[in-house]
Amino acid sequence: MFTFAVVPLALAASVLANVFLTSPVGTTTFTAGQTATVSWQDSGSAPSLAQFGNATFAIYVGNAIEQTPLQTIATYINVSTVNSVSFTPLAVIGPNSNEYFIRVTSQTLMNPSSPQYPEEAFSAKFTLAGMTGTFNSSVQAEINGQSTAPIGGPTGSASMTMATGTGTSAPTITTGTGSPATASPSSSSSSGAGKPVMATGLVVLVATLIGASFL
Repeated sequence: MFTFAVVPLALAASVLANVFLTSPVGTTTFTAGQTATVSWQDSGSAPSLAQFGNATFAIYVGNAIEQTPLQTIATYINVSTVNSVSFTPLAVIGPNSNEYFIRVTSQTLMNPSSPQYPEEAFSAKFTLAGMTGTFNSSVQAEINGQSTAPIGGPTGSASMTMATGTGTSAPTITTGTGSPATASPSSSSSSGAGKPVMATGLVVLVATLIGASFL
């Protein structure tokens, strides 16, 4: 049984953030219980990676209006000094599905268009296999809501459903030299994108999440 708290948000105008997620992409399949890697590079757009600073990485599902975090991958990751994070997907966070995406949230930089919200970046939607969980009715409704609130759709009022639960994943951090270092375990939110994309605003995803490319 999971406890949900709905937090009101506002969607900001979509602009390019600087964290360009190179993995996962639309053709990526991660398998539960096996090591998976999220990687990124500088997009060449302002702000700089150093300005983006420390960030939280998490697996999400949802639509342009509501999104639910399912598993926190890592926290306090300095995206300017590290370019990948390895973790183990938890099987219980949902079913086999291609509706998952990674959301990266800066812990230090606010969105210049809506300074009450942090700067963010998103991956393309990708697949998780070997899963044993299910999406509860609230999460499934958010996914179904893509028909009327498609990812990359118009901006407007939004809310985010926070699903809290148990389970942790201990990620490893890989630097540009390929040397791994163990990161502190991050707490996981539990219930239960291809060319990577970046977006800002707390819950804005751009059309590349559903197969389009901004390049």
